[in-house]
Amino acid sequence: MTGHVQPTQQAPPVQRLRVRYAKRGRARFTSHRDFARAFERALRRAGVPMAYSSGFSPHPRISYANASPTGAASEAEYLEIALAEVCDPEKVRAALDAALPAGLDIVQVVPASAGALADELTGSRWWIDLPGIERQVLANAVERFLAATSVTVQRMTRTGMREFDARSSVLSLTIEGESLILVVAHEVPLVRPDDVISALRTLTPGFGAMAPVTTRLSQGRLNPSTGDITEP
Repeated sequence: MTGHVQPTQQAPPVQRLRVRYAKRGRARFTSHRDFARAFERALRRAGVPMAYSSGFSPHPRISYANASPTGAASEAEYLEIALAEVCDPEKVRAALDAALPAGLDIVQVVPASAGALADELTGSRWWIDLPGIERQVLANAVERFLAATSVTVQRMTRTGMREFDARSSVLSLTIEGESLILVVAHEVPLVRPDDVISALRTLTPGFGAMAPVTTRLSQGRLNPSTGDITEP
């Protein structure tokens, strides 16, 4: 009788590093799946000694959390990697940054704190650029949105069209020139800048069909009382 083949057991990681990266310029159109592939290639090119999962198909231990939607730029995306050897975080940052395509930039690498990364990411601050919009139209839309107790929007998801409230997660929405600064709590379902734009269009006839350009400015632990976001 042939015995069962046991899957390979990998040694536990000896170090965990938290990586902050940015999506800039045309790289904002990189999907999360495309970024993950590019990042794994960069890990190999940079010679980062990754820890691997156990089982029949070992894979590098990488933890992603709350990636920005395709088309949105960001200065504050986060992931964590587990290593098989202790490394200098700054050397890892420089090597990964050099190995990634232009626009996918490694901003910071630090030792990871205890606990799940997702638990540290409870809010985001977004910049939403609306080129060509009339100031009064924008002011009217924001005023109506903030005065509403709820605004129902729809978004296509993997499981079909979903309907949800785009208002309850928004802590603040302010105007700066032709742009908006949005502070949003990470709740379920996660409200994105395009959901808020959909809500503004619902509330304000003539808001227009301009294509907003969105950038995540910061992400981390949100203080609901002040709207401040602490970097994880």
